[in-house]
Amino acid sequence: MVDVETPPEQRKKPDTTTRGAALWATAIAVPVALLAGLLAFWKVAPHDDADARPTPSATVPAVVPSTAVQMAAPKLDARTTQVCLAVTSQLPTRVRDLPARKVSAGPEQNAAYGEPPITVACGITQPTMCERVDGGHDGCVPLDATMFAMNGVCWWGADGPAADVFTTMDREVAVQVTVPGSYQQTAQWANEFSDAVVKTIKSTTKGVPSGCTQ
Repeated sequence: MVDVETPPEQRKKPDTTTRGAALWATAIAVPVALLAGLLAFWKVAPHDDADARPTPSATVPAVVPSTAVQMAAPKLDARTTQVCLAVTSQLPTRVRDLPARKVSAGPEQNAAYGEPPITVACGITQPTMCERVDGGHDGCVPLDATMFAMNGVCWWGADGPAADVFTTMDREVAVQVTVPGSYQQTAQWANEFSDAVVKTIKSTTKGVPSGCTQ
């Protein structure tokens, strides 16, 4: 085959429009790619700003207010006052992660911890056992009531709509612990005060239910 040279006027001229468009596309694509890379890095890199800080979880303890917990303080006789002073002097300043709080009345016989508050009341009316299983309407303790023998103390546990109430049944002076229902294993919270009760209040066998034995 003979290679015949193409006349100059028929030679194909470079497509300057296409080449220019390609150069512009390259010039735009490079910074766009760099910008996309920077954005991706910014998203994964740690930031020291308020939005990036973790929010408090549901397990964080509630803030304990500085206000006093409202509690009644009935007048006690001399002996009961003496015993309750001994009890409150032996109570801890903190129960697990709950700090002690001020009470509105009777710090010599009352105590409170945390928020919602767990309360301790010394010198309440001594509970007595009812004569029938379905008793309790006159303030006595039903024969089938739940009893907890914990760390040497007999506690009567009464379930309430908002809180569970635990009352000593084997002490010459009664102590009552009220635990809000929002706490898990409410009886174990009441047991936190058993040691103070054992140290300061004499035990008694009078009126102690048979179901409350170690």
